[in-house]
Amino acid sequence: QVQLVESGGGLVQPGESLRLSCVVSTTTFAIYAMGWYRQVPGKPRELVATITSHGITNYADSVQGRFIISRNNAKNTVYLQMNALNPEDTAVYYCNFKNSPRPWGQGTQVTVSS
Repeated sequence: QVQLVESGGGLVQPGESLRLSCVVSTTTFAIYAMGWYRQVPGKPRELVATITSHGITNYADSVQGRFIISRNNAKNTVYLQMNALNPEDTAVYYCNFKNSPRPWGQGTQVTVSS
């Protein structure tokens, strides 16, 4: 069974940066589009950013220009560089396959607060 393990979250002040990582346990990682999602308690999970197998990226309007998604196929890892964080970015962040989601990992908590 494919496992998704997110890490890199934490508590930061507004304006600071974080880099999230997600390691995916599959031998076919390189052929799949991946996405980063986030969820706030009581609200639906939101798609934040996606990256295709060819490296084409797309972002939600709320993070465009601040977040950067990337991937390292040799390490089966997808990253999310988050810059200029604000309190509205506070959420649990998850990664998953964009077009055929697998069971969700535990996520990583990002808290932006002064």
